[in-house]
Amino acid sequence: MLQRIYRVAQQAARGLAGAMFLLLFGVFLVQIVARLVFDHPLPWSDEAAVVLYVWVILWAAATVVPQREQVMFDLAWNLAGPRLRHAMRIVGNLLVGGLAFAALPATWDYVHFMARESTPVLEIPFLWVFLPFVILVAALALRCALDLLRALGLLAPAQVQP
Repeated sequence: MLQRIYRVAQQAARGLAGAMFLLLFGVFLVQIVARLVFDHPLPWSDEAAVVLYVWVILWAAATVVPQREQVMFDLAWNLAGPRLRHAMRIVGNLLVGGLAFAALPATWDYVHFMARESTPVLEIPFLWVFLPFVILVAALALRCALDLLRALGLLAPAQVQP
C-alpha cells in the first residue's frame, strides 16, 4: 500500500515538473514572438520565466532527481572499499541530513519573511517564489534520514526504479 502511494506521489511530482517545464517553454515562446515578431517585449514574460525556472529546478531536485543522481564525490567513493563506503554513507547522511534538518526552521523563517516583498511586475509574493527551496531542504533532510536508516539496517533497502 505504501509503495503504491509512493509511486502515485512520484508520478504526480514528475507530472508537475513536466507541466512547469512546458509552461516555462511556452513563456519563452511568447517572449520570443513578442520581442522579435511584434517588436513589443512583454515585461511579465521575463519575470514569469525566472520564477518558473526557479520552481522547475528546485522542485525537480527535491522530488524527481533520484538520490543516486545527486552530486557526490565519485572519485573518493570509487576508491573506497565496501566497509569504508558504508561508513562514508552513514557519516555523509548524518552531516548533510543534519545540516538540512537544522537549516529547515531558518529557511522557512526567511522565506516566510520574504512574503512582505513581491515581484515587481506580476506582484507574486516572494514566499511563493522561494517556497520550493524550503521543499528542497525538507526533501534533502528526509532523504538523508531514510538513507541513514537503510544504512543502519533499520529500514529495508530502497527498490531501484528503472
